[in-house]
Amino acid sequence: MAVDSFSAKARKISANIGAHYVDNARKLPWRTPPGGKLPDPYHVWLSEIMLQQTTVGAVKSYFETFTRRWPTVQQLAAAKEADVLAAWAGLGYYARARNLHKCAVHVTEKLDGIFPQKESELLKLPGVGAYTAAAIAAIAFGERAVVVDANIERLVARLFAIDTPLPKGKAAIRTAMDAITPAERAGDFAQACMDMGATICTSKNPKCDICPVQEQCAAFAAGDMESYPVKPPKKHKPVRRARFFWVERQGRILLATRPPTGMLGGMRALPDDGWAAGRDGHANPPIAGQWRVHDNIVQHSFTHFSLEVDLAVYQDEKIATNKDDNIWWPLDNIAEAGLPTLYAKAVKWKLKEET
Repeated sequence: MAVDSFSAKARKISANIGAHYVDNARKLPWRTPPGGKLPDPYHVWLSEIMLQQTTVGAVKSYFETFTRRWPTVQQLAAAKEADVLAAWAGLGYYARARNLHKCAVHVTEKLDGIFPQKESELLKLPGVGAYTAAAIAAIAFGERAVVVDANIERLVARLFAIDTPLPKGKAAIRTAMDAITPAERAGDFAQACMDMGATICTSKNPKCDICPVQEQCAAFAAGDMESYPVKPPKKHKPVRRARFFWVERQGRILLATRPPTGMLGGMRALPDDGWAAGRDGHANPPIAGQWRVHDNIVQHSFTHFSLEVDLAVYQDEKIATNKDDNIWWPLDNIAEAGLPTLYAKAVKWKLKEET
């Protein structure tokens, strides 16, 4: 495509997507209306961290819970990390929650509670990568930044029929997004593209008949929309084995705090056998006694592996454990423990099994 022709196409795409957003923007609790005042940077940062590898539908209630409980970044910084992790339970990828708290502390203590505006400065914050820095700079501060999330990646790959397989294709997609990103209101434009990918230019069965850039879409012209973006072959997921341990007395359940680093670090959970992404657990119980094992009660999928979980239930009346780090949590209030989804599934299975 000639340079002049490419530039004309880019301008048309930018104008059509921007105009469509004015009338069709999704109403989300962290957003302000198109063309309006810029949103609270704390809200933009919080939502963007939550939205990493998570859907908008899943994030809404968590965002509202966090902003109600910790209305400012300073209040979030003052919270205990354990409370932040508990409030995050169910969103997954728990390193995000630990970095969220670290970043709140950093912004509060090092930056007087004020988020930096520039993309390059935002990149220095804990837990803020290239995409998140660009999104915050554009959406919260009106800076021109090139924002590319999964929805935008799909939209742009189709518009320009970028057929280099991911992840190598990301560079060409970013270049194309740079070409269509306007100098003004880049944040509105980024959110417009996100909405397009989420509601029109979907992975399966895209709604091309209502797409405002149908005429400019190279993939539509070729009748091959769902081929983009081109993804590499899926890798085989290994299956790991784990065993959780259920110890109950007087209406309370024994919980443990997971090690501070590694998967689900620092979170309250059922005692387990040391399973990890790279190995099976050892299946040895934390205390001596009689145990009844229920095989494969939970199957849980992580990004790079799947986990099959057995649940061993302590059968003896006497419980010979008095470790200082024991947590005896009331079973009738287990929802407040903030267990990761994986462990919450096991608890749900056990409670259902008893009814």
